[in-house]
This record gives sequence, structure tokens and C-alpha cells, in this order.
Amino acid sequence: MSFQILGTGSFAPEKIVTNDDLSHMVETSDEWITKRVGVKQRHVCTTETATDMGVAAARRALENSGVKPEELDMIIAATISADTISPGLAGMVQNRIGAHCPCFDINVACPGFLYALDVADGFFVRGRVKKVLVVSAERMSGLIDWTDRSTCVIFGDGAGAAVLGEGEGYLSSVLTTKGGEDVISIPTKWDNSPFYEHQLKKNVVNMQGQETYKFAVTSMVRDVRQVMEEAGITGDQVKAVIPHQANYRIINEARRRLPEIAPEKFLINIDRYGNTSSASEPILLDEANRQGLLQRGDYVVLTAFGGGLSTAACVVRW
Repeated sequence: MSFQILGTGSFAPEKIVTNDDLSHMVETSDEWITKRVGVKQRHVCTTETATDMGVAAARRALENSGVKPEELDMIIAATISADTISPGLAGMVQNRIGAHCPCFDINVACPGFLYALDVADGFFVRGRVKKVLVVSAERMSGLIDWTDRSTCVIFGDGAGAAVLGEGEGYLSSVLTTKGGEDVISIPTKWDNSPFYEHQLKKNVVNMQGQETYKFAVTSMVRDVRQVMEEAGITGDQVKAVIPHQANYRIINEARRRLPEIAPEKFLINIDRYGNTSSASEPILLDEANRQGLLQRGDYVVLTAFGGGLSTAACVVRW
């Protein structure tokens, strides 16, 4: 026994920052950002916390699924930008929604939501849970150097969630990691100790764009083909691909290299949200769900990549 997705939810802060807004902060333009990244606008927090966003997405997912908070057997959160190191995001969401179950966070950067699904699958397989909430919330605006045009134009804030129940909808998955900080890194800068002698770097996103692009395209194509083969499905059977919304050019090149899947099946919302790290997958999944694009029995492929360097992909039967 594995799981099926019972409901989804998402949330984005009210404030929208457009490319024109950013052109007054750094040397850039709407044309440059749109061409290089595919983003037109992004949501950023002003008063909202990561917990606030996670709670809002969780409540919407619970409402969509018809599951009550007290029915949850576990909450798994994926985030790199929780408000506190401890308690984690999952515990704070549990407190606010009124659940009474074990909770924990995982940190795998952008593929975090897909890693959380795979972790949840293990608990379902062992018969330890019947209903699980998986939530991702990211306040990336707090981890960005807003004077660096190569990164500040990419990211946005948001949260997404899914409620899982017993079923046979999780058909295949792949997780990979090639450890290292040379391509993508976000230092912590824990500098309270008077004894620590190493000089700490500023805690902002550092990313090598070309290396990230090559890694992302190659891994997405490889992972998608692997999970489709393991699930025993063809590109014609895929209803939708939910790719991590990191860069439009990455998604476009990956779908060009995957001709077995019709290009229109690759769903995109990066133009409206930017890269929301681990929240990008559940936000896009929630949009597809609420727009009625997915019907029971449809095959959905999810694929993500990010810091670690880590990747993940899976096939879910809706």
C-alpha cells in the first residue's frame, strides 16, 4: 500500500515585484529577465513569514481533500528558509492548524517536496500512517542578495502543500545527489561563537549559472525517462509534467530533448511566481488541480533539481 494525493493547496504573498520594479534596483530590464529566465513577476513577503505561508497552503490542501487536521498521522515539511532552526516548519504548521501528530523538516533545496513525497511513501508502505500532510514554504527573498542581478531576478516566495491518503498512486521515483557546494550554495553564517576562527560568508544564494543549466537539463531528461520506464508508461500516456520552475530556458531545452512527451504537457508558471525553490512543485500541482487539468487515473510526472546537487522525479497516478 502506497499513497494517493487527496488534495492540494498553495499560497503566495500579496506583494508583487515586477521586472520593471527590479530595473530600478539593479542594472537589468524586463526584456533581459524575460529572455534569460522567463520571469515577469514574483511574489515577495512583507509581513508574511514562512510559517504563515505554510499554514495557508496546508489549510487549503486540507479543505480541498476533505481531511481534518486531527486526522493527520504525520506532517513533513520541505524548506531551506524556515523562520527558526528549531522548532521546524512542520511543527509550527502543526501548532497553527490544530493537528496532533509527529512532524519533521527535510532540507534538500529545490527537490525537497519530491523527497518528502518519497519519505512519506516509506511510512505508508510500512503501514505506519493513513493520512500525511506534505508542505513546502520558502521565503527566498530573505536569502537573496538584492544587489546581484544574476540571482535577485530569479526567485520568489510562496508555499504549496498536498494531503496524502492510502492508495496505489505513487508508481515510481528516483533520487540522486552529487555532493558539493561549487555550483549552488547558501552559507548559514552562524557567527555567535567568540572561539570560531573561520571567516564566514554572507548567507545569500550563490549560483554558477552555466553549470546549473547544464546539470538541470541533463538530470531532468535522465530522471524523467527513468521514472517513466519504471512506471511502465509512455509519453503519450503522460497527462502533465510538473517541472521545477527554475528557468524557462531549462524547461524548454529539457522538453526539446524529450520528444516522446508533447511539449504542451510541460506546465509552466515561472512567469508569475519566479523560482520558489521547493514550493514550486506543489504550487504548480495545485494550479493544475484547481484548473481541472487532472482527472482521476491521469499519469503525472514531477521532476526537480537543485542545490546538493540533488535531483528527484516521480510518476504519480492522480
